[in-house]
Formats: sequence, structure tokens, C-alpha cells
Amino acid sequence: MSTLTGAQIADAGLDGWTYLLGALHTRIRTPDFAAGLSLVDAIGAEAERRDHHPDLDLRYTHVDVRLWSHDAGGVTDRDVRLARAVSALAAEAGLATAATGVARLELALDSPDFAAVLPFWRAVLAVAEPAGHGPGDEVRDPAGALPTVWFQESGRDEPRQRWHPDVWVDPAEVGPRMEAALAAGGTLVSDAAAPNFWVLADPDGNRVCLCTWQGRD
Repeated sequence: MSTLTGAQIADAGLDGWTYLLGALHTRIRTPDFAAGLSLVDAIGAEAERRDHHPDLDLRYTHVDVRLWSHDAGGVTDRDVRLARAVSALAAEAGLATAATGVARLELALDSPDFAAVLPFWRAVLAVAEPAGHGPGDEVRDPAGALPTVWFQESGRDEPRQRWHPDVWVDPAEVGPRMEAALAAGGTLVSDAAAPNFWVLADPDGNRVCLCTWQGRD
């Protein structure tokens, strides 16, 4: 089964869902823990019926849902269909899916020879080498509990920050986050790669990228 591009997912018009790091994400806010648990039970029953299972994170005030096809290594039509079903279950419970505030953190290490350092990080994070899917320049926790770590080639003498975080957000979230970061004393280092990513820096010069799916297909 083929995976969908970011543009194809956007064309699907999934209200309240966002595409981050190869998966569909939504946050369903709940009035209390019991309402969240009831929703998780309903989603679980629907997932069992479809034999296609999401990653669910139940908290006191919300339920986070992450959808991707493990066997295909990305989002497929199955995930789009299940996302619509989850949205319908939320609506039946008087709740709503939302992409606002949903983000994924990725860590990037600038290295002149990532092949030499990648095995160390794979070992210290106790993450097995991926089989079949995913690029060879990253360390990804199959359980989704740890941030993805990827390795960016750099020169050996560059006077720059070696580690930097990549914050993946819905395209609609970039503007508000950038405005808040600049108001908090940050600077825009570069928007040359926008809307793929924007590079910001804090007052000390430490850099971070705001990333979206756009421009990556």
C-alpha cells in the first residue's frame, strides 16, 4: 500500500488533524478523565473492527491520537479513513478534534561524519536499526516515546551550535509561534527554506527550526 504525500493529506480535508513526522495527529480535549477513557474505549473498538490501530495517549484533560501505517512506513488511505471515524466518535461524544497546540519534537545533530556517531546514539537510546522504512540518517524510537534524532552533515570547523531542536507543527501554527518567539527576544535567522522550515535563534544565538510538511513532497 502506497503512502500519501503531505499535499494529498491536505487535500483530504481532515478537519482538526495535522500531518507531522510521517503521521496524522489530533488532540481531543475532554471535560474529565472518565470522558477521555470512554472515548479511548470507543476508538479502540472501532480500531479492532477495522484491524488498524492508532497510538493513543490518554491524559486528564485530553486524548492525543496518532495514526500511521506501520507496514507502509507512513500515512495511507487506511489512516485517513480511521481519522474520519475518530472524528465522528468524538463528535458523538460532544467533543472535537483539533490540531492547535499539537507538535512533535525532533533533535538534530550537526556532524561531519554522521555514520560514525549514529551507532553510538542508537546504542545509548536502545533503539534498534530500522528495517525497510525510514531514512538511514536518523534514530527513531518505534514506540514513539522518545524524540526522533537525525544527523545533518556539517563541516569540521564551523563555529556553530552542534545540537538543535526541530519543532514540527501544523502550518497554521507557524505564524503564532514565530510571533511569540520574536516577542520573547528571539530573532529570525533564515526563512530561505520556508515553508519547509524557518530558523530562529534565542537571545544567546541558540538555534531552533520550526518545521512543516510543506515543500517536502
